[in-house]
Amino acid sequence: MKVLVTGSRGMLAHDLIPVLKGRHEVFAFTEEELDIISKDSVYNALNNIKPNLIINCAAYTRVDKAEEERDKAFLVNGIGVQNLALICADMEIPLCHISTDYVFDGEKGRPYRPFDNTNPINTYGESKLAGEKYIQWILDKFYIVRTSWLYGKGGTNFVSTILKLAKEQPAIKVVKDQRGSPTSTITLSNGIKKLIESGSFGIYHITDDSEGGISWFDFAREIIRLSGLKTEVTPITTDEFPRPAKRPRYSVLDMEMTRLAIGHEAKDWKAALKIFLGI
Repeated sequence: MKVLVTGSRGMLAHDLIPVLKGRHEVFAFTEEELDIISKDSVYNALNNIKPNLIINCAAYTRVDKAEEERDKAFLVNGIGVQNLALICADMEIPLCHISTDYVFDGEKGRPYRPFDNTNPINTYGESKLAGEKYIQWILDKFYIVRTSWLYGKGGTNFVSTILKLAKEQPAIKVVKDQRGSPTSTITLSNGIKKLIESGSFGIYHITDDSEGGISWFDFAREIIRLSGLKTEVTPITTDEFPRPAKRPRYSVLDMEMTRLAIGHEAKDWKAALKIFLGI
């Protein structure tokens, strides 16, 4: 299959492209080479390559910054995705789009299923939901893949931030009352590969398995433990660590439908973290 990947310099694409290249012909475009905000840029790339599938890894991901850069977030995550969907519809090309747990408000108290009602509580989540809606309105054949707490070697993420802080400070404070599921870019890449090869279009959730969710505090403590560092980790509440963008209190994603539809088995989050850390 001929696959075009947008946002090729991003953290997910860093691992996704090598995973796909084992069985597919991959054409990877940076944001400068294919600017999804520009219809002409999207059309020219798709018309030249004529791919069998598009995987959109291009995104505005600065959750806090989005509160002051609302237009920019919606241009990339909303209008940019609309452009992709419109041209994919015109050329009859399926689209695989990466979305987020932040389309939910975190008030359900148990894992979210793909068909649960969305209700984002920050600008980033609103902009990502806009992209999802455009795809559903415009396309018949699509994969929307929601993930959460993503980390990998291709960019800044929670794991790299905690390791940096732990090496610089004897003690750090981490939020205890937000729960979710970490996801390795390798785990997500393998899940995406299996999904696009299945032909089972729809909305899916792919994360590592956290058995009902862990807190950022739990995640940080395990990162430090596995790394052999002695940094003290102290739990704090969300109120003690205010951020510009509100976060869902509980955003674990249910993967039952992903398992039933394509046979995807989630990887244990600790095992995935060990691989990332080279342990």
